[in-house]
Amino acid sequence: MPGFDPREPETYWGLFRRESRLAAVRRGLTVTVGDPERTPDGLALDWDVSLDGQATRYTLLRWDDIVRARFPRSNGRRLVAVPALWWRLLRSGYLRPFRREARRFARVIIGVHLIYLFLVVSSLAAATGLVALAADLATPWAYLAVPPLAYAILAGLMRVTRGKPFYVAHLVDDTAFTHDHAGGAETRMRDRLDAFADIIRRAEGHTSEIVVIGHSSSSFLGLEALDRILNRDPEFGRRGTPVSFVSIGSVIPWITLDPRAAEARAALARVAACDAILWLDVRAKWDWLSVHQRNPLSASKLPAPMAHRPVEIHVRIDDLIEKRIIARRKWNLFRMHFQLLMSSRDPEAFDYIAFVAGPEPVHALIRRWRDVGEQPKGRVTSESAED
Repeated sequence: MPGFDPREPETYWGLFRRESRLAAVRRGLTVTVGDPERTPDGLALDWDVSLDGQATRYTLLRWDDIVRARFPRSNGRRLVAVPALWWRLLRSGYLRPFRREARRFARVIIGVHLIYLFLVVSSLAAATGLVALAADLATPWAYLAVPPLAYAILAGLMRVTRGKPFYVAHLVDDTAFTHDHAGGAETRMRDRLDAFADIIRRAEGHTSEIVVIGHSSSSFLGLEALDRILNRDPEFGRRGTPVSFVSIGSVIPWITLDPRAAEARAALARVAACDAILWLDVRAKWDWLSVHQRNPLSASKLPAPMAHRPVEIHVRIDDLIEKRIIARRKWNLFRMHFQLLMSSRDPEAFDYIAFVAGPEPVHALIRRWRDVGEQPKGRVTSESAED
């Protein structure tokens, strides 16, 4: 399950195929990635992977259409919605625990909204200045041109800052989606999660294992999908098909600290308490677009989790890419956020392709890392590393 990304699902297939070729060279593997196929209902993109004879069916659960309906929003909607959202968050006491638990991620989100405020104020100032230069000061009616001119300037500035390194429009709209979903206002996502739950549930009994992977915003959406299954079928995962949940680049406390996110907090608590579903959290303190300081239950002000719920892997960036590349990419926050979905340069480090398509089942890897202490290069622990 991908994060808040408007790109077509074939983009992820292309990324997987490219990184599979790199993994094959770096690790001496034979990897074949089949052509992608959209399901008739349009909710998923499937492809087959063969790694040294091990067959894996990879399914991308789609919600890119929901993202495109929300990003990019019109500047008019942002001008109304952003102040209303932050007024609610300030009044609810959300910001203090968010800044404490998220640290770097909170700096990015708050910083991007401050940039957005600066762009709005700058647009008004620029429009006022231009009108003052062009108009007769004795004609106050000329200043009626300021709002539409400021709106046009803001539109241009938002277009310029939409991509790297600022991603202002993307992160502002992503924040709005997250908190709309927290309060139940984003009804399309609720319906889509019901559909995802059906897809995942139908796989039980037809495969050797089920692995649900949630990247970025889907770290909490994946939990909600699994919780829907457990609500309908409490025996899910206990009938012989092992089930695992893998969160990568997690942002769970981003939503669960919102006072309105009662359903998300309940889903987190129920899935964490279900011993039939193993949970692995792949963390990276160098990823500024993830929340990685503490266990997501503790960070969400929920009761202390059971030991190794989740099992945690802390991955080092220099195990994944060369230092000269790190220096070039470290401020490209979205590129770094996707690094854990790519092949690693070190054959002994965590490698996404080898992890999901390798011969050892994911549930067996998680149990081994939990019980025996063996691990990929890096460290596995029941408590998070300090930032």
